[in-house]
Amino acid sequence: MAVKVYIVYYSMYGHVEKLAEEILKGAASVEGVEAKLWQVPETLNDEVLGKMSAPPKSDTSIITPNELADADGFVFGFPTRFGMMAAQFKAFFDATGGLWRTQQLAGKPAGIFYSTGSQGGGQETTALTAITQLVHHGMIFVPIGYTFGAGMFEMEKVKGGSPYGAGTYAGDGSRQPSELELEQAFHQGKYIATITKKLKGSV
Repeated sequence: MAVKVYIVYYSMYGHVEKLAEEILKGAASVEGVEAKLWQVPETLNDEVLGKMSAPPKSDTSIITPNELADADGFVFGFPTRFGMMAAQFKAFFDATGGLWRTQQLAGKPAGIFYSTGSQGGGQETTALTAITQLVHHGMIFVPIGYTFGAGMFEMEKVKGGSPYGAGTYAGDGSRQPSELELEQAFHQGKYIATITKKLKGSV
C-alpha cells in the first residue's frame, strides 16, 4: 500500500502554489509514495478578492478537514500575514476540532513552507507560530534543518526558506520563486516523504 503525503496549501497570488507544486514533485519522486496537492477553502468573497487584485484560484481540489485523516504525512504551506500564517489557513485548522478530539493526526509527520513579502517579513516566525497547530494535534514537526546543503548558505542571491522549511519572497507581488527556492521546495517534499515512508514502514 502506498504511503500518502498531502501537500496542503493556501495561496492568494500564486507564490505558495508554485512552491507547493515543486514539493509535490519532490514527494512523488520517492518510491512507494503517493503525493497529492490540495488547497484550503477561501474565506474572502469575490468582491474583496477583486479589490485585492487576486487572480482566479487554480483547479486544485479543495480539502475538507476530515480528509486529512487519510494521509500519512503532510506539508502545509501558506503566505504570511504580519508574521503568522494567513487567516484562511488558520480558519481551516480551526475547523479540525473533530480530528483533534480523537487525535487522528497524532504521530503523523508534518512540514511547513511559506511566502513573505520581505526578508524580515516572518520567514521564521510564521513557521514557529504555526507549529502550535501541529502540537495540539500530536503531529511530528519535521524541519529540513540544513539537509539542503550548500543552498542553505547562499549569500549572493536573494533566497527565502530556512531550516524550518522552504520559502520564497514575493516582494511587491511581482517577484516569483527563484530556481534555488524551487529546488529547496523539491528537496523538502522528497525529504518529508522519505521520513513519512520510514515512519509508516516501522508501524
